[in-house]
Amino acid sequence: THTYKNMPLSPVANRIPKHLRDVRFRSFEREDGLWDIEGELLDTKAYDLVLSGERKRKAGDAIHHMWIRCTINTDLVVQAIEVAMDAHPLGDCPQALPAMQNMVGCSMARGWRKAIEANLGSIAGCTHMRELLFNMATAAFQSVHKAFVSADPSQPPRHLGQCAGWDFN
Repeated sequence: THTYKNMPLSPVANRIPKHLRDVRFRSFEREDGLWDIEGELLDTKAYDLVLSGERKRKAGDAIHHMWIRCTINTDLVVQAIEVAMDAHPLGDCPQALPAMQNMVGCSMARGWRKAIEANLGSIAGCTHMRELLFNMATAAFQSVHKAFVSADPSQPPRHLGQCAGWDFN
């Protein structure tokens, strides 16, 4: 478990909590040579509310609770995807789940965000599932070390030049 400490930011005025979003990613190396990258999104409110269809949620109850497991190979290509919605605010939300299978065969290494938009954009998918998928690639890069190695030895590793810490200089 992770223990949270106070944010190292400037002090703030008195305030009232309203919304909490927890996002967690986990990765696992499988004995068959594949990798499972799992994402979880949990939204709660600090107050009671009524959702569509007169469904009531008490403070702290899940508004969104969604899960994704992407099974990838060492080239970061999605081999399988499994999704679940334990909690969702609208009755039609689960209709977005079958479209998630369109991500099988897509690469987290290059064009991941474009593939998400092409396969799950607009009303084809779920905003919250897309948000989870966007950042699953980062969890994959942190796990699958081969992802940092360039296929062409004359080319620098992919991560160089992609942020201030990995500047070529």
